[in-house]
Amino acid sequence: MTSSAMNPITEDDIADFLLNTPDFFGRHAELLSAVLLTSPHGNRAVSLQERQAEMLREKIKLLEHRIMDMIRHGNENMIISDRLQRWARRLFLTASPQALPHAMAEGLQEEFMVPQVAVKVWGVADAFAGEPFAQGVSNDVKSLASSLMAPYVGANAGFEAVGWLPDASRVASVALIALRAGTEPQAFGLMVLASPDSQRFHAGMGTDFLERMAELGSAALSRLRPA
Repeated sequence: MTSSAMNPITEDDIADFLLNTPDFFGRHAELLSAVLLTSPHGNRAVSLQERQAEMLREKIKLLEHRIMDMIRHGNENMIISDRLQRWARRLFLTASPQALPHAMAEGLQEEFMVPQVAVKVWGVADAFAGEPFAQGVSNDVKSLASSLMAPYVGANAGFEAVGWLPDASRVASVALIALRAGTEPQAFGLMVLASPDSQRFHAGMGTDFLERMAELGSAALSRLRPA
């Protein structure tokens, strides 16, 4: 029995040969048109060259879709960035410290089309202790805010802070954004963004812009804290 009979040539052997012999089709160019393959777009037979061209077209189409997705996401990020800048500008132009929480909430509703927003601050200077934004915050809410190292986004799980909103019964999803001074572990405030749409704030969404909001909002509201 011959060695070739004992070890017949396999498809892998042929594939390895073609990979390791790149000039094979150069010496046998006629095979490129002679080899016929089944087209994925029907039952007709196409040449190897045509099949390669189809594969290239499919790859180009996939790359085009990816590029369009990148452009779309880039445009969306630019729009959000512009809105964030306008919101920050509003805070800079708010002269009265006690008007800042309202300006923050109103700006979020107008710039980002958030249906309901509430802002509460605690540990404020004595001059602001009687303001509505400094009232009605329980120790549980303060502990929750301090535990948030990143914004919470998701379903309304009956959070006590949702009760700060004008119409808490219509809240399906929320973003809870803690306000803190720099790297301090304890939060001194909380922003609540709410929507009746269960998918407006969801666990899979990015929170980069919400974190920027927290930084800007915290810096602005630091004017309410004791010197």
